[in-house]
Amino acid sequence: MKTVRTRIKELRARYDLTQEDLAKKVGVRRETILFIEKGNYNPSLKLAHDIAKALQTTIDDLFIFEDSNKASTSEGRQATVESTDQIGDKH
Repeated sequence: MKTVRTRIKELRARYDLTQEDLAKKVGVRRETILFIEKGNYNPSLKLAHDIAKALQTTIDDLFIFEDSNKASTSEGRQATVESTDQIGDKH
């Protein structure tokens, strides 16, 4: 499962912006910025773009996607590789 972290709070501080300031710049309510920062709301692509632009960064730099269970994910990848190798060996 993927989790999303944001750097919004960090970048707001860099530019001395409050949640209210950023919300006004991108046309949303302050609570929306709060929920995005806390990971309780996934913004639309347009809103993510607008926030990134307001904070002079990219969407990729603003939102960090992480595996919440890295061990099982890497085990799953290994099983997939082994399975693919077996299929390839049969041909």
